[in-house]
Amino acid sequence: MTMNIAKNEGFKKSLKFVFGVFVGAFILMVLCMLFSAFLYSAVPKIQLPMKILGAAYMTFLIVKTLVPKKKEDSPGDKKSNVNFFIGITLQFINPKAILYGITTMSSFILPYYNQIPILLLFALLLAFVGLTGLLVWALFGSLFSVLFNKHGKILNIFMALLLVYCIVSLFI
Repeated sequence: MTMNIAKNEGFKKSLKFVFGVFVGAFILMVLCMLFSAFLYSAVPKIQLPMKILGAAYMTFLIVKTLVPKKKEDSPGDKKSNVNFFIGITLQFINPKAILYGITTMSSFILPYYNQIPILLLFALLLAFVGLTGLLVWALFGSLFSVLFNKHGKILNIFMALLLVYCIVSLFI
């Protein structure tokens, strides 16, 4: 979405949305931390089912990435009215961000740390990692819009392969 916004409206105009996503991601990471801490203490055996659920969702994303879209379904064809508050709000219905937060918190952070200030710093760090990725996507969207329009199928295959890598890495 960020790449499409930047492709259609330019890098600078996409920044309001990008920083809204950052704020929303930080709030979401804190909520994921609290939810994961609850799950980790209440149901320690939930990690494997959550990984399987995440892998299933990423498999769905692979199929959506590789199946050609009809021209009228392409969200990047029109100017968008996205802004800071839409960026925040979208994080709470973004399954990828939710799975990112829950998986990272429950697998890599909560087993080793339990002090609230450190956990909040990790939530900020995870949101910042997302911010840097969004800025790169926005930059690529604005710089390579012609290339992406011309070679979209190759890009989609590459993205699907990256998702396959993510699925494999969940279980290694």
